[in-house]
Amino acid sequence: MPASSTKKKTKRSTAAKSSPTKRRSAPAKSTPKLPPITNYTTATKWLFDLADHEKQRLVKYDDKSFNLNRMRKLLKQLGDPQDQLKCVQIVGTKGKGSTCAMLASTLDACGYTVGLFTSPHLIDLRERITINGSLISYPDAADVIKQVATASAAMRGEGPTFFEALTAAALLYFADQAVDIAVLETGLGGRLDSVSAITPLLIGMTQISLDHTHLLGDTVQEIAAEKAGAFKPDVPVISVQQEKPVVQVLKEKAEETGCPIQFTGPDIDFSYRFEANRELGPHTRVCLTTPRSKYEHLAVPLKGEHQALNCGLALALLDGLKQFDFVAEEGDVMRGLAQTELHGRLEQVHDTPRVLIDGAHNPASLQGLIKSLGAHYQYDSLVMIFGCAADKQVDAMLKQVSLGADKVIFTKARTSPRALEADDLMRKFGDLSGKMAQKCTTLEQALRTAARAVSREDLIIVTGSFYLAGEARKFFIDAKAKQAKAS
Repeated sequence: MPASSTKKKTKRSTAAKSSPTKRRSAPAKSTPKLPPITNYTTATKWLFDLADHEKQRLVKYDDKSFNLNRMRKLLKQLGDPQDQLKCVQIVGTKGKGSTCAMLASTLDACGYTVGLFTSPHLIDLRERITINGSLISYPDAADVIKQVATASAAMRGEGPTFFEALTAAALLYFADQAVDIAVLETGLGGRLDSVSAITPLLIGMTQISLDHTHLLGDTVQEIAAEKAGAFKPDVPVISVQQEKPVVQVLKEKAEETGCPIQFTGPDIDFSYRFEANRELGPHTRVCLTTPRSKYEHLAVPLKGEHQALNCGLALALLDGLKQFDFVAEEGDVMRGLAQTELHGRLEQVHDTPRVLIDGAHNPASLQGLIKSLGAHYQYDSLVMIFGCAADKQVDAMLKQVSLGADKVIFTKARTSPRALEADDLMRKFGDLSGKMAQKCTTLEQALRTAARAVSREDLIIVTGSFYLAGEARKFFIDAKAKQAKAS
C-alpha cells in the first residue's frame, strides 16, 4: 500500500449528536400507495413483512434471491447515499462482528464519527445501526425505513429483501448524519451480499471456515471464492492468516479482480501472545508493525485466543486507513480497544450461578468457544444449553459439544423459524456421542433446569445460535428489571 501523505485528522462530525438533519426526499412520481408509516412500529412492520432470508429454512443462493442490481436500483432511488460515505467492508465466516466492533471503537477513540452496521441483532433491531456506540433513535429509524419503503415502491419489478432494505436504511442514515467513516459487516457470502453494492476504501477478510455449506459450498475453497466475490478493482484487501487452500483462492481472486491483498503474519508483521496479570487476568496481547504504524503489546479486549487474529485485522485496517488521511495513534488505539463492547460473545449475563452467552453457530466457532472457556474461566463442571438452526453443520457442532460440555441441555430458540427441534438434537447427540443429555421445550425451562443442576463453582453457557443467545440475554435483562421494580 502507498505511504500516507498528510496525516490530518478529520474533524468529528456533530451531526450525530444534534437533532435529525433534513433528509433528501424520495421520488414521488409513479409511487404506488404504501401502508401508512407513521412511527417506528409501522416502519418495522413494513420491514418485517419483506422476504427475510435470515429466517427462511429454504433459500436459493442465486442472483434472484440475492440481487445486487436490485440493491443498486434501490440505492439509486435514494440518491446513492453510499457515494457520500467512506467505508470499510468486513467479509469472512467468523469474527466479522468482533473485528467490526474493535475497528469502530478504536476509530471512535481516535476522534472520528463512526457508523457501524452489523448483523444479526440480539434483542433490538436498532443494534444493527449505530453511531459511536449509540443505537439509531426510534424516530430516525422510522424516518429512514419510511424513505426506503417509498423508494422500493417506486422501483419497477421485485422489491428489496429485509436485509437489502435494512442495509439501504443504514447507508442512508450514515450519509444523512455525515459520519467520517462507516464500518459495514457483510451478511452472507460476499459476491451477492447487499453490502457489496458499495465500493469501500478497504476490505477486511476474517477467518474462513465451513458455514452455510448448503448455500456457499461444501469446501473452504468454494466458500472462499464466494467471500472473495466482494473484492473490487483497486480496493486493497487485508486478510487474517488462512488455511493454505483458502490463501490460494483469495490470491487468485484478487489477481483476477485487480486488487492488492495482504495477510497479517506473512505480509504484515503481526504477532500475539497469551498471558495473565493481576490487572487484566488471562488475556492476549498483540503487536503489529508497518512502515506507518507501530502498535506494541496492545491488550485484546475480547476473550479468546482467536480474538487476537480479529484484533490484528482491525489494527491492520486502521493502518490501511492512514493512506486516506486517517490518524490512529497508539495511545488512542489502546484506549479504543479497552472501550470495545460486544454483546453475545462470551458475555456473562448472570452471576449466581454464572451464566454466559455466546453466539457460536458453526463448528469452528464452537471449538474456539470451548477453548476460550478453558483459558479464561475456572469451573468444576460446564453445563451447556444448546440450540442451533437446522441448516447448520449439526453433526460437527454436536461433536464439539460432546468434547467440551460436562452436561448438555438441548432446547430451541423461540424466535428462529430455522431452529432444529430439541428432540432431534438429543437423538443426533446420542447417536454421535453415546452420552446422556436433557431436553427442554423452552429456553426458560432450560435455564431453570441448569440452575438446579449446578453448584457455585460450575458454569452455564448458552450457545449454538445468536437467536438463542439473544433470548437468554433478554431473559436476564427482564428478570433484573422485574426484581428492581419489586424492591
